[in-house]
Amino acid sequence: MERDKELSKLVNVLRRTSRMALQSEWTGSSEDAARFCVEQYNRVLARLKELDPSVASVFEPLADGSSLTVAAMACRQLAAYYEDEIGKGAGWGDWAGGCGNTKQGLWVDQRAFKEFWNKSARDIEDIGEFIRENIDEWVRQYKGKQGGPRGSDRSRSNPDPEKTKP
Repeated sequence: MERDKELSKLVNVLRRTSRMALQSEWTGSSEDAARFCVEQYNRVLARLKELDPSVASVFEPLADGSSLTVAAMACRQLAAYYEDEIGKGAGWGDWAGGCGNTKQGLWVDQRAFKEFWNKSARDIEDIGEFIRENIDEWVRQYKGKQGGPRGSDRSRSNPDPEKTKP
């Protein structure tokens, strides 16, 4: 398998393992889940070390008794290490097909959301994950396009309490 394709697959495994670890932590899963996530992270890391020996200077295998939270964090960090190389995922963050309402500040990347929905929207948690992974970028892009005053520069009117009575 070519290196880039294998990297992409391994990073996908890391992302899914991270999500699974967090969900298992939230639902109170047993030690089996923690052990599986730690072993999965360690297997992926071992393969990445074969493909890219420089990763060994930054990441180490997790200890056998590591928690689900630690496994999730380790998976996310290792996946993030390769984001510049392989990207965040197909279509995510590409605003060419966006639509929205500037008054309400709602924007949706139509192509990325359609691809996401078709591939993995079987569980409602996937929508939350999609939003969590992209909200920072959406806010940054929205603020960059938005003109006018920001933060403390905004003027506020003090409502007259008499006008708000029923």
